[in-house]
Amino acid sequence: MADQPGNSISESFCTVLMVYLSKEKYDSRARKTSREIEEVEIKLKILKERREAHDSSIEQRIQERMRISEKEIGVIDDKYVSFDDEEEEEEEEELPELSDSMEMEVDDAFISHPSTQILVEGFRLSITRGDLQTLNGLNWLNDEVINFYMNLLMERGQKQGYLKVHAFNTFFYPKLISGGHSALRRWTRKIDLFSMDLILVPVHLGMHWCLAVINFCTKTIAYYDSMGGENKQCLNSLREYLCAEHRDKKKSEFSSIKEWKLEVQQDIPPQMNGSDCGMFTCKYAEYITRGSKITFTQAHMPYFRRRMVWEIIHKQLLQ
Repeated sequence: MADQPGNSISESFCTVLMVYLSKEKYDSRARKTSREIEEVEIKLKILKERREAHDSSIEQRIQERMRISEKEIGVIDDKYVSFDDEEEEEEEEELPELSDSMEMEVDDAFISHPSTQILVEGFRLSITRGDLQTLNGLNWLNDEVINFYMNLLMERGQKQGYLKVHAFNTFFYPKLISGGHSALRRWTRKIDLFSMDLILVPVHLGMHWCLAVINFCTKTIAYYDSMGGENKQCLNSLREYLCAEHRDKKKSEFSSIKEWKLEVQQDIPPQMNGSDCGMFTCKYAEYITRGSKITFTQAHMPYFRRRMVWEIIHKQLLQ
């Protein structure tokens, strides 16, 4: 039996309708996907602008430090002389010399290949050739090197005559800022922070390393930035952390916190380039933990870099 004209029209209409609806559904999904892509691109643009603004701020501080350095230092008869004749020269600390054999060990450690070869293990950390390369030349120090060095400071603090030290690793501060004390409760299950003399907190600000020190001897929370920056958020967050930690572990309020001072250290050696912030952070910590006045300068950094390589591969501080 032949199809009736009405049936053919109806079927054609249904087919066209289904194609139309299918196209509408596809276009709707496409528009949704396009909006989502656009939103992500906007967010990435905002994050990029924020990062560039932050990096620009640090770069400006670096340039300012270098300009200050050029103004303060002149060259006379091939010797650097300060223009401020009235300022008394500080007695320079005698630093341990690296012997020829020690220098050779450092040179061997700086051989870059294979970069994944583990040269030393300790403190549940592994240091590879690639990690030690961050101490070479003007490279930026990485988390592994800084965390290993902080552990060496803690280990020295167990010896008689030294301040008792606990150092948080480099992942502590970001977690503190993002999640507060509740995100870090388990970090101190086996540690009584209030039995320490000093607590070290490495602070990473994207392109820049700084140091915060909780000092139970002087009742201060101090901030050390080799670029002269301030970070009140860090100081306030650490004070709040101490109070919360005392409530959690001691089951009481940390009443003496009212006597504590928050300090941004100003009279400290500044860095004069854009790459040694990690070194300054480590050396601030090293001097502070042995109770020494911070007297090093930018000129000491090449020596300190090589010395740190030897100290790490031998798991032994020289001073």
